[in-house]
Amino acid sequence: MSVAVVVGNPKPASRTLDAATRVATRLGGESPGVIIDVVDLGAGLLTWGDPAVNEAVAAVRQADAVVVGSPTYKASYTGVLKLFLDQFSAGWLNGVVAFPMMLGGAWTHALAPDVFLKPVLVELGAFCPMRGLYLLETDYESPDGLDEWIDAARRFL
Repeated sequence: MSVAVVVGNPKPASRTLDAATRVATRLGGESPGVIIDVVDLGAGLLTWGDPAVNEAVAAVRQADAVVVGSPTYKASYTGVLKLFLDQFSAGWLNGVVAFPMMLGGAWTHALAPDVFLKPVLVELGAFCPMRGLYLLETDYESPDGLDEWIDAARRFL
């Protein structure tokens, strides 16, 4: 079972990337083979046909599952993640199990993964069987309830 990580944080090597990689590792039982820190794709996200972006899209499409992470920006996900997701046509993620995950500063945005990120992933064809995962940036390494969420999510892999 291959679990990929896609993180759209404008800051490279962010806490969001760390959190998503930790979640993917726990889901798949090993370090993810594909980790895409979207900000590293740079200006290629603004054009169609960039080889590095195409390679990243292909890697996500070939994964069995993907943890898609973003920090909470203006109560939603980031523009850099949107730029990456816009590279996918509708249905391109058919057969991929997706787990939307967001990191934020307050529980007031806890529904953001389900309200904003999950619909985009479903439009792209991904199967999102679980509620989205929202983690506080101050306690993302081992928050209460994460073990239960991981156990429930593993049933879909």
